[in-house]
Amino acid sequence: MKRRGFLAAILGVAGSLTGIKLEVRALTYNWSEHSYFFVVDVTECIGCGRCVVACKVENDVPEHFFRTWVERYIWYEGEIKVDSPEGGFYGFPEIDDEDVMKSYFVPKLCNQCENPPCVQVCPVGATYRTPDGVVLVDEEYCIGCRYCIQACPYGARYLYPLNGKVESRRNTADKCTFCYHRITKNSKPACVEVCPTRARRIFDMGDEKQKEELFKIIENSSIRVLKPEQGTKPRVFYIGIDSEVR
Repeated sequence: MKRRGFLAAILGVAGSLTGIKLEVRALTYNWSEHSYFFVVDVTECIGCGRCVVACKVENDVPEHFFRTWVERYIWYEGEIKVDSPEGGFYGFPEIDDEDVMKSYFVPKLCNQCENPPCVQVCPVGATYRTPDGVVLVDEEYCIGCRYCIQACPYGARYLYPLNGKVESRRNTADKCTFCYHRITKNSKPACVEVCPTRARRIFDMGDEKQKEELFKIIENSSIRVLKPEQGTKPRVFYIGIDSEVR
């Protein structure tokens, strides 16, 4: 897809949702003034795991579960291996193998899709998409059926366990929200804030300066999305990944 066409595709679809919960929040936050996109630059990621740690602390993510994680792709002659020890929480061991052709780290998170299959399959409307482009889960409505977890092509969801710290989330679907509680107050997501190399960045298209900056990145960088054949229209863009990265 040509880059101008790509821009038109990502900006041409706006989320829509009505309801009491949205009306209450809209009193202090105007969705029509915001539209969020995320950029991950794998050429800058060093696999330190700080993003994973920050996400767990900020969002009370239980042990062995992840809202965001880091994978390492390792290329050999005719073979690709992927590892992600504890989601990259503790970083990665050095590679001591002369047969390795190249390797790099790929942070993963919810892609906040324009066409989210998780929303389509939810039988009770607990998973929904906000007008500013973020997919959320209403813990009060979620019945823990796992349909959305199965429908997500990116493996970005999990069922919050019964022994988790947050009582309201237990046995309900959970995932990355771009730290919605932070970005709606004009703060960065926890993972973005702690990244030492600016490999993770969020952009609000309602801000003209950020919009222009994202346009320049798209125009001047090799941009890809994960699993484009799924037709989900992700709002997470990657710089520097090969087509083999899934």
